Amino acid sequence: MHARFMAQLAITAVVALAPAWVLAQDKKPVPPNPVGAGGAWTQSVNKDAAIKGEEFDKKQIELIQKVTGYFNQMTEIKGGFVQTSADNKRLRGKFYVKQPGRFRFDYSPPSRLVILSDGQYMAIQDFDMKTDDRVELSQTPFRLLLRKDVDLLRDAQILEVKEVDDIIVLALQDRNPDNPGRIKLFLAKKPNLELKEWVTTDSQGLDTRVELTEVSKADSLDPALFKPTSVVFQRLNQ
Repeated sequence: MHARFMAQLAITAVVALAPAWVLAQDKKPVPPNPVGAGGAWTQSVNKDAAIKGEEFDKKQIELIQKVTGYFNQMTEIKGGFVQTSADNKRLRGKFYVKQPGRFRFDYSPPSRLVILSDGQYMAIQDFDMKTDDRVELSQTPFRLLLRKDVDLLRDAQILEVKEVDDIIVLALQDRNPDNPGRIKLFLAKKPNLELKEWVTTDSQGLDTRVELTEVSKADSLDPALFKPTSVVFQRLNQ
């Protein structure tokens, strides 16, 4: 019941840039999820270098460039995650990322939720609720981080950048002022730069926190891992 309740909370948050967003296609509510997506993000990426760094000092620009380089160098990773919603409910699972644009979050039992992206569309599949919702990856904040050519100074509105001890903190939001959702990244600098967690905040100010555990490089992840198939849909009725 816990997992079902979490799944019903809302694809009013299609993926995590807010557990309270709305799918542009059918206005269905979506569960809180780790990625942050939905109609609150503009679908077009600004190609102009509207932010050239004037708002930041040299140190801040260096930090932004380090984070940009980290995502550009990322190829395949895997690990575990702990997702904490605004009401302090926790779900755990395993995740896989394969650049560009592909990821998969498998939630641990009793949840039967799977969230994945094939690089173009993100699918939110709940095997308990027997639902399958889709949204374009371009409607999620992770489009800025999992592109072939990541350039955060060019494509994102950067709200905050700082270094706290050995942690880089970087907060981003969509350039469209009508889309107030945001994502804050936390990256450890030692021994090597590594994404440790992120927090997505919706238009109502509700946070979803995702902490990563046992992150490691993956080797030749099967592309089929990131694609919903007819076999998956058949299982919904079993």
